[in-house]
Amino acid sequence: MAEILIIDDEKAIRKALTEILSAEGYKTDEAGDGEEGLKKFKEKSYDVVLCDIKMPKLDGIEFLQKATESNSDIPVIMISGHGNIETAVDAVKKGAFDYISKPPDLNRMLITIRNAMDRSSLATETKVLKRKVYKVQEMIGESAPIKKIKDTIEKVAPTEARILITGENGVGKELVARWVHERSSRANGQLVEVNCAAIPSELIESELFGHEKGSFTSAIKQRIGKFEQANGGTLFLDEIGDMSLNAQAKVLRALQEGKITRVGADKDITVDVRVIAATNKDLLKEVEEKRFRLDLYHRLSVILIHVPSLNERRDDIPLLVERFLADICNEYGVAKKGIDDDAIRLLQEYNWTGNIRELRNVVERLIILSGKSISVEDIKAYVVPK
Repeated sequence: MAEILIIDDEKAIRKALTEILSAEGYKTDEAGDGEEGLKKFKEKSYDVVLCDIKMPKLDGIEFLQKATESNSDIPVIMISGHGNIETAVDAVKKGAFDYISKPPDLNRMLITIRNAMDRSSLATETKVLKRKVYKVQEMIGESAPIKKIKDTIEKVAPTEARILITGENGVGKELVARWVHERSSRANGQLVEVNCAAIPSELIESELFGHEKGSFTSAIKQRIGKFEQANGGTLFLDEIGDMSLNAQAKVLRALQEGKITRVGADKDITVDVRVIAATNKDLLKEVEEKRFRLDLYHRLSVILIHVPSLNERRDDIPLLVERFLADICNEYGVAKKGIDDDAIRLLQEYNWTGNIRELRNVVERLIILSGKSISVEDIKAYVVPK
């Protein structure tokens, strides 16, 4: 049953709305002002919120802004007096789903609520589909370092703070970036990824900022760069420690001013992008050796998230193996294979130089080469070096 939060300082209005919505089969919850409403909004996941504009303590517009920052997926319908239409229109511009004049027209209100719920369901379905397309996996693990990362993500994802993710190759830095994006207010925008180590230094500026036709020999047409592609979303700069100093200077300007310039152009382009960076290098050491800009480091590292190696979180290996067994067997269209407890213990003792990536490859190898169940003998034969 759908649940609706009603926020209004007039008790009679709250009571009337509750009676109407209850008769229509909705569950309702009430709040007498914006502060109480915001507290309830953060404590429970409602399907729709009906919110008055003129209220004590925290008015409707202030509630809307704070609620949108907390959870932009829950539609908020503003309830406005006849003299507040301009304010109501402004509220819609600031993220409200719609507004209803007082006294509310019953049919219009019910239709608006249904439409809001339809949009909310569509947004949820879109996120599910995006996760399938992007193969966003859950962050598996219950070890202390992983719990700390999950807690940090829940705190920082809704903000606009830039994040620097550090850790060895194969530990899952990209997964952390995807988790941040999916839990942010930019989740409906694009997550654009750039592997700075995979792009030649002479092409990195064109890749990031785009170029105009004829700006260099092979520029046969205009190109839109990754910053523009990520406008309204998130840009993930993987292996940023491998970026050239010249490109670093331009990235710094983009972060400072929110503007970029395509290669071969004079015109500035304004971009609204949240940047998440990742590296397997010690950037402060790179700064000392004059290979990385200190000012860029400080711009990127508002929040630091270190992803531990698999050897530092061996307690998570049984959970990871179970997930990989299920996922890979499903991909291959075969029945899920079991694994002996002794085989798991042997995997926990192994030295994982390639981290999560290596573990997944090992599980895939074991699925292909082992029998109905993975045994210690299989680990010794196909995993442990001879």
